Amino acid sequence: MFVVTGATGNVGRSLVQALAIAGAQVTATSRRISDAHVPESIQYTQADLVDPESLRPVFAGADALFLQSGGASAHLLSPQHILEVAKAGGVGRVVLLSSQGVATRPQSASHGDLGRSIEDAVKQSGMDWTILRPAGFNSNAYAWAETVRARRTAAAPFADIGLPTIDPDDIAEVAAAALREDGHAGQTYELTGPALSTPRQRAAAIANALGEPVRFIEQTREEAHAQMLRFMPEPVVETTLSILGEPTPAEQRISPDVERLLGRAPRTFADWALRHIAAFR
Repeated sequence: MFVVTGATGNVGRSLVQALAIAGAQVTATSRRISDAHVPESIQYTQADLVDPESLRPVFAGADALFLQSGGASAHLLSPQHILEVAKAGGVGRVVLLSSQGVATRPQSASHGDLGRSIEDAVKQSGMDWTILRPAGFNSNAYAWAETVRARRTAAAPFADIGLPTIDPDDIAEVAAAALREDGHAGQTYELTGPALSTPRQRAAAIANALGEPVRFIEQTREEAHAQMLRFMPEPVVETTLSILGEPTPAEQRISPDVERLLGRAPRTFADWALRHIAAFR
């Protein structure tokens, strides 16, 4: 049996669906999960990574675990405790959704230090482990959904700086392979899209999918900083803006790992926009 944490998120939800299609036995879990989030065949349980004891019944009898690294709550996690509870329940394999920033921003408290501590806990758990380090998600474009719907505008800083953002469904497919197949133990995979794309190009892809113009507005760094502070802590905002505006060569590198693992090229941002265009109508 596979346990998928963060099962209502962009990656977790797709992973649950991929495992269900493969006929796997899955328990999906998150704090507010309901039957609206999972296929009919999938068992689900509400539990909170911040409270590892709430996961004890979830892990009972499980073989493998997909562990998302906590998102905004990552600083509240006790990864060692989570993994101890998982191991006690029978879990022998863990696939961690980490972040590219662990490697590219090692001095960042929000990306490097915190992410590294979670990765280290996984590596020291005594279980077979696989670490996934994706670049930025294509689904971050949902931040434009309200303004595209209301005014056909999209605003972002650093309009013409490209990053190899990735489709969360590709991350989910890699995670499914690492959970179900042998040969991934002890591996760290860097996951990116197939090409660099800029904010201006991503807005244009949404416009193409809509069949209507979308006006792109380039924000100043200060404007973006103020907007992001509404939903991110200051250290995360600073590191995020540095990645967006001054990416390192490693952050602009196109990784071969998705294609090598899945036998096909990663999906493009335009592919993602077409599949999710209902959110922008």
